[in-house]
Amino acid sequence: MESAKGRPRVSLRDRAGYRFDRTLARSTGTLMGWLVVTCLAVVVPVSTLLVWTDPGSPSSLSGRLTAAWRTSAETLRLGAATGTPLRLALSAVLGLVALLCVSTLIGVITTGLAERMAELSRGRSTVLEQGHVVVLGWSDQVSTVVSELVAAGSPHRSRAIVLLADRDKIEMERVLTARVPPAARARIICRSGPASDPDVLALVSPGTASTVLVLPSGEPAADAEVLRILLALGAVLGKEADGPPVLAAVRDDRYRAPARLAAGPRGTVLETDTVTARLIAQCVGRPGLSLVLQDLLDFAGDEFHLADATAHHHEPFGATLLGHPNSCVVGLLTPEGRTLLNPPADTVVEPGSRLIVLALDDNSTRVEDCGHLVDTSVIASAPSGADGPTRLLLLGWNRRAPLVVSQLRRTALPGSVLDVVTDSAVPGPRQPEPRNSRTPPDVRFRSAALSRPETLLGLDLGRYDGLVVLGPDPSDGPDHPDDWTLVTLLALRLLEERTGREVPVVTELTDDRNRPLAPVNTGSDVIVSGKLTGLLMAQIAQNRHLAPVFDELFSADGSSICLRSAGTYISPGAEASFATVVAAVRDRGECAIGYRCHDTAAGPMGRGVRLNPPKEERRVWSAEDQVVVVAATGRGTPTAPAGAAGCRDEATTAVHDGALGRPADQAT
Repeated sequence: MESAKGRPRVSLRDRAGYRFDRTLARSTGTLMGWLVVTCLAVVVPVSTLLVWTDPGSPSSLSGRLTAAWRTSAETLRLGAATGTPLRLALSAVLGLVALLCVSTLIGVITTGLAERMAELSRGRSTVLEQGHVVVLGWSDQVSTVVSELVAAGSPHRSRAIVLLADRDKIEMERVLTARVPPAARARIICRSGPASDPDVLALVSPGTASTVLVLPSGEPAADAEVLRILLALGAVLGKEADGPPVLAAVRDDRYRAPARLAAGPRGTVLETDTVTARLIAQCVGRPGLSLVLQDLLDFAGDEFHLADATAHHHEPFGATLLGHPNSCVVGLLTPEGRTLLNPPADTVVEPGSRLIVLALDDNSTRVEDCGHLVDTSVIASAPSGADGPTRLLLLGWNRRAPLVVSQLRRTALPGSVLDVVTDSAVPGPRQPEPRNSRTPPDVRFRSAALSRPETLLGLDLGRYDGLVVLGPDPSDGPDHPDDWTLVTLLALRLLEERTGREVPVVTELTDDRNRPLAPVNTGSDVIVSGKLTGLLMAQIAQNRHLAPVFDELFSADGSSICLRSAGTYISPGAEASFATVVAAVRDRGECAIGYRCHDTAAGPMGRGVRLNPPKEERRVWSAEDQVVVVAATGRGTPTAPAGAAGCRDEATTAVHDGALGRPADQAT
């Protein structure tokens, strides 16, 4: 409704409310005045009504007024003195002063307690722990790292995990409570503040910690922040040679060398982007490898440990493979600190060496000869055919894509083709590709609107032996980069249904919660980059001597984990013990660590993976079963039994200074 001049008509109620708001906004005194008026307007009439309705109240008017005053005064805590008006006024003044003093005291106490509680909730108190694990920084790997550290803790001793990050303490605790399973023998302590500040860093007592981990954030300047944290850690610890081992992670290889210098002699630096690219490249053409790697890296089952080799001194390495009924031997740690992964079978175990084994824990390895469990009559004599050139398709682009292309080029056979389709400008190589004696595969770049469904549905998948799908970086794309990846996978599944041909797909996701949502076939792999690198950091944090082992396993050179058809080693349909498989794999210069059965009734994400089975375990082996082996990269399928000597050369046994920078005191 409008007035004659076109202005909206304002009601009396709205005008009164507006004036009341303006009055309250003037000062604190005005607010107190209105509060007093409101209280008197309610208390005095109600007190008077109570007196007049009470049958036992005085009959005289003055008596009733006195009773009404006493009721009102007691309600407002103004005193209940009666008599002359002067006594009433003095009683009211005394009551108001008492009310002011008491309320002020309560306010001071409440404010002090609130400030103290807020200070404690911000996590700024000093941690008084011994032998705890310190995690510095916040990233998408933090929940995985903390979960694995909790799982790796001793069941007989409570251990604290202290997290320091420049985030709200309550928010960190909420996230960890939601993502980290409850732990009966571990305490998670959060502290808030910049870890690059030495004064704040001292709050978590890194000098008394057993291990210090530094995680990179998702920000563009994350690597520079890791470098500052390492420098601050050096300032807090000083030049102590017996300080805790430090494990840091950077994304860009340009920061790896400075980070190793800042980390000190007991520091290890992991380059996460390179590790992720290596994992993606290794899973291409090896369906199911991501499941093996996840089972191998988490602490839920068996993992790599160092075992005593006293019982095998002066014996060849090949003899140790059948010398442990409940663990799988994969390498040696020499007395000089050199790591030999899958060395030649005739390598002598020198005194002072330690065995690299896949076992349940440090103390579970038993020494017992399992040679009597080997049945040589079922060992296959004819090898499978060698692998040929492949044709691969890479969809999408992010900061790890140049590293993925580089790894695929290094591992591809001559004559292979790699097609790269991106939805942006055609990228160029981040750095020159290393030259080698092999003919490099043909890499062809093409730009296309991958965000449009018709582009994806127009792909000719029948031309390719495998696909790689990379999602956008969180900083460059949407808030949820996995959304684009899931849409791409849906389009690929539709293409597979139209053509009737399944193509193995290796997909990179950023959030492990989206892994069950990925619409992939049984021959595909899903790499959750943050989760796998977090698992790797937790493994190295538990035993930093394993850093060279994982470095070689995830590199393009040396030895790596492979899935080979069981028919390569055991006659299809034959029943044999796992010890027989170990012997057959050893004769081809490799180390067996488990198998993946063909039964995938659990669905496309079903495990079917069994690592470190007992040597006495017997089963019927089919050609569709796969054996998990540690083998030299670049051999392809094994060609012929190599006897006890294997077929490795010295170049493949060297320790590589790759994405996992070795501690300085382990350099050879």
